[in-house]
Amino acid sequence: MGQGPSKEELMAALVAEIKACRRCPLHATRKNAVPGEGNLDADLMLIGEAPGRWEDEKGRPFVGAAGKLLDRLLASAGFRREEVYIANVLKCRPPGNRDPRPEEVEACTPFLDRQIQIIRPKFIVTLGRHSTRYIFSKAGLPFKRMSDVRGRPYEVEILGLKVTVIPTLHPASALYNPSYRSLLEADFELIGRVVKGLVQPERPGKAEKRVGLEAFMG
Repeated sequence: MGQGPSKEELMAALVAEIKACRRCPLHATRKNAVPGEGNLDADLMLIGEAPGRWEDEKGRPFVGAAGKLLDRLLASAGFRREEVYIANVLKCRPPGNRDPRPEEVEACTPFLDRQIQIIRPKFIVTLGRHSTRYIFSKAGLPFKRMSDVRGRPYEVEILGLKVTVIPTLHPASALYNPSYRSLLEADFELIGRVVKGLVQPERPGKAEKRVGLEAFMG
């Protein structure tokens, strides 16, 4: 029996599908879809919320001011941007950078699920409440506030993969509230230690779990 498609072939097909997507009204207001980019063999995957103005202009994730901060945070944790994979929950910019709507998340996240399945990361860093809420829903974990979960590694199963999830704030939050900068720096220092095996993740018990997308939609 021959081998199946390579990661590169699978991702290229997915990117083409994302660029042609008409699943929700956001396609009508975007300049460019922003599928994601990075190392397809990355151990570490970062998931943000949605493209902003500069991402929409260039068709690449995290290329504005928040992206520059993310690059510095990654470097502080011992990573180069090209070593990781970066994606968003939504692949198109919501007008005015408003929050993603539940129906947009429902339409778009099958793309993110497929990216996770192609890359098969060992570690996922969720950037902000929207990506944390979605990934926690896939892992069957409850989510209420970022302050309850940020900076804590969780060993979970997502899409049949054993993954360590580490929630943190979205880098853009530190641009509006400089006091968040130190929290992000502390979280990325932890991320570096977790990836190196210096910190063991938590294993949530069954009593803590709540299965399904209802946690996101509720």
